[in-house]
Amino acid sequence: MSAARPEPSAAPARRRMGVLPSIIFMSRWLQVPLYLGLIVAQTVYCVLFIKEVWHLVTHAMSLDETSIMLAVLGLIDVVMISNLLIMVIVGGYETFVSRMGLEGHPDEPEWLDHVNAGVLKVKLAMALISISSIHLLKTFINPDAVSERTVIWQVAIHVAFLLSALVMAWIDRLTTHTHPEHYHDLAARHPVPVRDAATPE
Repeated sequence: MSAARPEPSAAPARRRMGVLPSIIFMSRWLQVPLYLGLIVAQTVYCVLFIKEVWHLVTHAMSLDETSIMLAVLGLIDVVMISNLLIMVIVGGYETFVSRMGLEGHPDEPEWLDHVNAGVLKVKLAMALISISSIHLLKTFINPDAVSERTVIWQVAIHVAFLLSALVMAWIDRLTTHTHPEHYHDLAARHPVPVRDAATPE
């Protein structure tokens, strides 16, 4: 007589949430219109970018080197802000609303596999520093267009962004070392897909 096949271990039953906790937890979906609004803002920036490129191309022969450089920096500024919007939309939705199920997708952002609230804040701070650097560079290229007081304020704000990013990165690192088991558990639940070395690119 064959031995009885062992029954597969049943998954632990999920505890039913109360009414009030369910309402509070479902309230995270109220953020969806906010992210949709940011997508609309991203569309506006795309239209602005195309408009600026068209202006640069049509007036290329009549612009001097400084004007062309300022126009290009303006385009880079738009791209930086668009990157910031993408990080807020994708990272914020993934962190605070719902999982997107992008694991294994060929276009999954590299930074999304380890994103959390702390990492997202640091990345946003770095994006703001990049945008501020572009504005400072535009000011230094054409200093006569702004007053000395404006330059001082721009430098002060840029330094404030730098200090804020350093503090947030230090706090995130301190939190990671204080509660490492939490981050190890997150990494175990969301492993990074490893590409086989024999697989062609």
